[in-house]
Amino acid sequence: MPYSKNDDHMIGYLWGLKTEALFDVWSIEHLLSGLSVGNIVMSFHRHLDTRYFGLERSKIRTSYFDVISVLFLAYLWETAEHYMETGLVGTVVADWFQGVEFWANRMIADPLASVLGYYTAQRFPPLVNVARGLSLVWLVVHIFVFPHSMYLHTLF
Repeated sequence: MPYSKNDDHMIGYLWGLKTEALFDVWSIEHLLSGLSVGNIVMSFHRHLDTRYFGLERSKIRTSYFDVISVLFLAYLWETAEHYMETGLVGTVVADWFQGVEFWANRMIADPLASVLGYYTAQRFPPLVNVARGLSLVWLVVHIFVFPHSMYLHTLF
């Protein structure tokens, strides 16, 4: 089937501004923070297992607790972010957020990116500190240098 100009809008639904696309530039940050948060959850769970229950982590299935914890924290952030986007903490913050996130981005893509980050941290532990550094730089640049949350997307 030949390419037509009308096909361009499908890419906009997959990648684009956070108000209308499944993935946006902040999906990268969700992946990076998923590595960090996933590692913290794994460490905390390991601590609980060994200290309070006397269990060896290698002998029990732990990923259920870890994934549920990562999802809980991801949805907790998404809830707080929604209230910030709607102006609950002031119009300056709401203006910086540049609108309310598309529901599929908020409910599916961002939490999924966090879980993917958890699984990446589980498989490649050396990447956790790299992800933490990149995440810190990402947040500092986007919050204190760029004028609004979607500025990077407008550049490209």
